[in-house]
Amino acid sequence: MLEAKLEEAALLKRLLDCTHFSSYTNESPCSPRLCLAIKELVTDANFECNEEGINLQAMDNSHVALVAVNLEASGFKKFRCDRPMPLGVNLNSLTKVLKCAKDDDICTIKATDDVDVLNLVYEAKNSDRIAEYDMKLMDIDAENLGIPDTDYDARVTMPSAEFTRIVRDLSLLGESVRIEVSKEGVRFASDGEAANGSILLKQTEAAKEKYEKYGKDDEEVKDEEAEDEEEEEDKPKKKKIKKEKVKKEEKDGDVEMNGDEDDDGEFKAKSDDEGEEEQEEEEEEEEEETKKKNKKRKKAPSKNGQPSKKAKKSEEVPSDGGVYVEMNQHVSLTFSLKYLVNFSKSSSLSNTVQLMMSNDVPLLVSYKFGQGVIKYYLAPKIGEE
Repeated sequence: MLEAKLEEAALLKRLLDCTHFSSYTNESPCSPRLCLAIKELVTDANFECNEEGINLQAMDNSHVALVAVNLEASGFKKFRCDRPMPLGVNLNSLTKVLKCAKDDDICTIKATDDVDVLNLVYEAKNSDRIAEYDMKLMDIDAENLGIPDTDYDARVTMPSAEFTRIVRDLSLLGESVRIEVSKEGVRFASDGEAANGSILLKQTEAAKEKYEKYGKDDEEVKDEEAEDEEEEEDKPKKKKIKKEKVKKEEKDGDVEMNGDEDDDGEFKAKSDDEGEEEQEEEEEEEEEETKKKNKKRKKAPSKNGQPSKKAKKSEEVPSDGGVYVEMNQHVSLTFSLKYLVNFSKSSSLSNTVQLMMSNDVPLLVSYKFGQGVIKYYLAPKIGEE
């Protein structure tokens, strides 16, 4: 049996269909032309449910774009999934049912093992209204594609509203956009029949501070901060130990010669006490390193097999955070603007977007939000510069 309760139905509405919430006002309605999102890429899809959450993976008919959605169990107000089960749905039908819910309604999704119906219940927070809908499930024969882990050569983190504006503006000029990541920053360029356009975004120091912890778990962030504090505290201690050693070298006359050499090639005298202190210091450093490694390995506590809600990802970054560029080598690829405009509709889910690129590898456009992440993969155009 599956039972998943969301605090607000707005999440599913924004995820699948039209963004009734604008990135700027959170209330502006979309025109039909902009209602693109997932259902414009695929018609039917399987929602794969298990104890860790709900996943969706689907590819468009042209095999150019792929979408992968992960809704973590910890992001739901209540989540129960007794066994792995696929929910085959027609996304257009599901969108129509979701439009019957108010954005602030509590949404509960239910499905039993032996029934081919998906049950959706909408509860109003400020009234006794409860609406219930049943939707027929489908048998969809679709295999999940294994998406390999890729070490991307360039990663651009930027406000999602800025990305939306860039691809929207350039789509008025041409059908393709060249995205180039270099030491100068990230450049978006489009060549049209009547006009050309080029937009360069430079990295700012403020953006680096805001984005460097983007996407990391809160526990990981706390561990890193604790490690930094420990290192700062240890610095004066190490200096003190070195001073004590120097004093003992000056006072202690009864020393033995050993095989250690200084920078000039001369042998240094070292006392027995000093050797013992060095050994103790090395042991202490090894213990500290072991503690740090153990901290990193620790995961947030779980309850009933679900991840702790405290381990939510640090996805909330100010929308004016600027641009942060991480680059191993120069990357320049060309993509279809039609798809990028479609992807940008997910900006209502998060105020930050990440673009990950490597030469001759599909572009990854990722939006992290409170309940999980949505990733779009887009194959580059070949033969276009």
